[in-house]
Amino acid sequence: MRRATITRKTNETDIAVTLDLDGTGAATIRTGIGFFDHMLDQLSRHALIDMQISAAGDLHIDDHHTVEDCGIALGKALAQALGDKAGIRRYGSFHLAMDDALVRVALDLSGRPYLCWNLPFAAPKIGSFDTELVREFFQAVSVHAGITLHVDLIRGENAHHIAEAVFKALARALREAVEPDPRMEGRLPSTKGAL
Repeated sequence: MRRATITRKTNETDIAVTLDLDGTGAATIRTGIGFFDHMLDQLSRHALIDMQISAAGDLHIDDHHTVEDCGIALGKALAQALGDKAGIRRYGSFHLAMDDALVRVALDLSGRPYLCWNLPFAAPKIGSFDTELVREFFQAVSVHAGITLHVDLIRGENAHHIAEAVFKALARALREAVEPDPRMEGRLPSTKGAL
């Protein structure tokens, strides 16, 4: 049962996340932020993780609280769905090309959160979406799922292509890492005996 549901309610946001790690990439995403919904849909579809995410936030102020809190809730849901992590591959990496953009994401479901971010955006906005919020989302997911996460922009100019490439690369790396490893036979992928 690699599924989880997390709710997070604060004075700024009200968020519900449900996911199934063994899904088909079906997504129902409603955050009130069009571009972010599109990115989360890409994450679900390319990770083959079913996701339902609904968020009501203080968008009259800006998108920051909603994006960050969605990352927190999604990270917690990932951690819960992974359980003790027995039998998973644990590591994942992916290079993703999207037109002018080439992005690399490498991760370890180690339980030790760390974000190494080398993904500069030349443009401050994609439509009305602040590009700095991409990093905020990745930071929140990394911390609350306990993921060591390295993100690198190898090349790229178009901010939309770069953002979409990094969400898709995260999806593919995550897909690899959460997959059951038939050779592990339910054993923990660590010499420490705990992750």
